[in-house]
Amino acid sequence: MTARDITVNFGKGIAMQGRTRSGWQVGSIFGIPLIIDSSWLFIVGLVTLANGLAWQEEYSTWEAWQAWGAGFVMALLLFASVLLHELGHSLVAKSQGTKVNSITLFLFGGIASIDSEAKTPGKAFWVAIAGPLVSLGLFGLLGGASRLIAQQTPWHVISNELSHMNLVLALFNLIPGLPLDGGQILKALIWKVTGNRFKGVHWAARMGQALGLLAIVLGMSATLMGQAGGIWIALLGWFGLRSASSYDRFTDLQEGLLKLQAKDAMTRDFRVVDAEQSVRAFADSYVVEANHAPAYFAASGGRYRGLVNIDDLNTLERSEWEQRRVREIARSFADIPTVRETTSLPEVIQRLEQEQIPFITVLSPADAVSGIVDRGDIVRAVGAQMNLQIPSEDILRIKQEGAFPASFQLQAIAKAVLPDPNTKSP
Repeated sequence: MTARDITVNFGKGIAMQGRTRSGWQVGSIFGIPLIIDSSWLFIVGLVTLANGLAWQEEYSTWEAWQAWGAGFVMALLLFASVLLHELGHSLVAKSQGTKVNSITLFLFGGIASIDSEAKTPGKAFWVAIAGPLVSLGLFGLLGGASRLIAQQTPWHVISNELSHMNLVLALFNLIPGLPLDGGQILKALIWKVTGNRFKGVHWAARMGQALGLLAIVLGMSATLMGQAGGIWIALLGWFGLRSASSYDRFTDLQEGLLKLQAKDAMTRDFRVVDAEQSVRAFADSYVVEANHAPAYFAASGGRYRGLVNIDDLNTLERSEWEQRRVREIARSFADIPTVRETTSLPEVIQRLEQEQIPFITVLSPADAVSGIVDRGDIVRAVGAQMNLQIPSEDILRIKQEGAFPASFQLQAIAKAVLPDPNTKSP
């Protein structure tokens, strides 16, 4: 499976290197951090127990330590196969210039956390198909190796079983529904046919939701009929349903963000001051103000002269404040970050994050100040577009902190929807 790093963010060393938010980082491979989720320990124990008990009963010539040892090795090699599967996705993504944040092994297998989505359906297809191709390759290699090893021995059993497990891993992941690789492939194909990436995601996500619901129903039915494996099928269905729904909601947010422009988020929460007044007069009026505006623009003669940065007052000796005019310290629009009213909101977000500025100035076609946009304004505009009720106190906190909330990583979403400047074809 692959996943966007929505905030996503799917070793050579084995020493523990510290706990991350989602697990323990135990090293890196090809520069990609390898993370072990705590749920992985449970499934390793479960696979070891199941295989140890089964093989001890099936192969009477084996010692108990051989059966249990083979079960443990099988569990580790199974997850090594999952790691190679995810590494297939990751290396193809890296070859396309996309950053891979981590590979995480967890209860349901593995996830490669890829920083941004592929910019063309062809690239998306190759990232998605790479994992199943690796698993199919391991199926062939391990199947061939098992024929060269004496039968009934632990290594023959391990290689044969692992070969079949990799075939299952490949075929299961090719089921055409998100979050599985088959869903990513379906997305790429629909994207290619329709020319619309969002349609591809929605169709693949809906397939994933339908398959997840089906797995839950089948799993619960099997459980009620006394089949213990039904619980596992239901859990897989629940995980798939949640993940597919997340993809659908994330895509809705992307589509909503693309419909917004700077003018939809900007406010007129700024003040216009006389550019010809003395710096002293401006400073005195600023100090006595109860509520300072986020931005002050100097204007005279019917036109804007620039942005007055309060910190620039400290660059002048106080003895000069009486003689110097505000227009002399105002920064021209050529020297400050600006956007047009029609600039897309994802581009505004990218400018705010790249330049690490608290707000950006919005200019009209006549080069007058139309408004300013900060992160709180953006969250409010996106919330209104998506019919989300965001409390005003939360908007105020975002404005004060100057950062998007961790649960609403708009910078990652904006990066995903902006076109790649190096991409020449859709």
